[in-house]
Amino acid sequence: MTPRLRSLQNRLALLFFAITALGFAAVIFFFLPQLQERLQNQRLADLRRSVVSLAPRLEAVVGKNVLGKDLDEFVRAVGDTANARLTLLGVQQSSTSPPRFYVISDSNAGPVVRPDYGLASRAFGLRRASATVTRKRHGSVEAASPLIYRGRPVWIAIYSRQSDAAEIVHLVRNRLLEASGVALLIAVISGFFVARALANRVSRLERAARDLAAGREVRPLPVESDDELGRLTRAFNEMQVQLARVDRARKEFIANASHELRTPIFSLAGFAELLEDEQLDADTRAEFLRSMREQIDRLRKLSVDLLDLSRLDAGSLQLNSEEVDIGELATAVAAEFRPAVARHRTELELRLPDGEVAALCDRERVAQIMRILLDNALRHTPEGTTVTVSADQSNGAAELTVADSGPGIDPLARSQLFERFYTADAARGSGLGLAIARELAERMEGRIELLSRPGRTVFTLALPRYGKNGPE
Repeated sequence: MTPRLRSLQNRLALLFFAITALGFAAVIFFFLPQLQERLQNQRLADLRRSVVSLAPRLEAVVGKNVLGKDLDEFVRAVGDTANARLTLLGVQQSSTSPPRFYVISDSNAGPVVRPDYGLASRAFGLRRASATVTRKRHGSVEAASPLIYRGRPVWIAIYSRQSDAAEIVHLVRNRLLEASGVALLIAVISGFFVARALANRVSRLERAARDLAAGREVRPLPVESDDELGRLTRAFNEMQVQLARVDRARKEFIANASHELRTPIFSLAGFAELLEDEQLDADTRAEFLRSMREQIDRLRKLSVDLLDLSRLDAGSLQLNSEEVDIGELATAVAAEFRPAVARHRTELELRLPDGEVAALCDRERVAQIMRILLDNALRHTPEGTTVTVSADQSNGAAELTVADSGPGIDPLARSQLFERFYTADAARGSGLGLAIARELAERMEGRIELLSRPGRTVFTLALPRYGKNGPE
């Protein structure tokens, strides 16, 4: 295919032309012949009705002594009434040969034209009054009816009427050919301009995509319509914003991870040098060791988060679903945070039902999610903030809730809070915890919901409930 034909603009213009041409061709070569056939049938049906209605008038003169001149006038009058040429044929019969026909009278004033004896023979075979045989010929329709006298056909009345069906169809065909020429020209011109407009929009998207792939800055493309291309343009703009946010988050994460790694490493190096001083007293040495453990914990948490994230992406994280009492699990995890809660001077409340809250989940991963939620509640709220942990069954699910009475979350940040690398405060985390928590919840067929307002932030982990007869 040549480059010119590969152009979307030219191909769409040709498509407009082809569709228009196909439509007119279907009308001219398929529907017009059917129209001619229907018109012929209609003319034939009209003639048949005239024949049947005029048969009694003709039968009234059969067998009577009517002069030739009077009979000719009578035939012309009947023919005029039928709006057709009427030819009366006499019948000569014998027992040994087929009937022979001869012209008795003709409604035409001019020379008598030999009628169609084949049609007369068919009519003679009917042998009953008001019976009719018909035939369509090019440009005319014919009908024949036997006239009965004393129980046998003695005359045959043949009616012939000119049909204008062919002329009508010919006129319509000529007008359609003229209209099709004009329509094809309009289709090509309009198709060319419509196709050029569409091709320009596609080319603009292509250039923007290439610039984006090359790392160049791309301004948002204008959305000119609400059709498929308009929605594609809008999706491209949204993708561009999302990629920019991911790239920015990646850079922030690298800077944050570098800071998270550099600070404990430098601290550990400094403490190691100080511990080499043999003159340190026991209390100072113990303080240095405690600080080193804290820095090691920071390094361990960051490495575990990165490892979990890579496992989730690779699909290699194994989940062991079982019946878990998340109320009992919440009590155990909350106990782990008692020292951190004390340092934060926070009041940690447990609101658990008397019975168990059974869920179908992976125990260790639910504990990991709860640790992430509790850690966030302590990191991002002022000292003295009340944190509440509760478990219950609601709406057919087992729910674990971590709520705090802190300042709340900025509405602009809520839609991004569960995205990887996003953190409202880079100095307080890597932005991986909530992203990991959401993916773990989804892998266990659960979900994490957020409700926040000034003075109240609630994270709810909803998991499939485990009933008496098994998973629900």
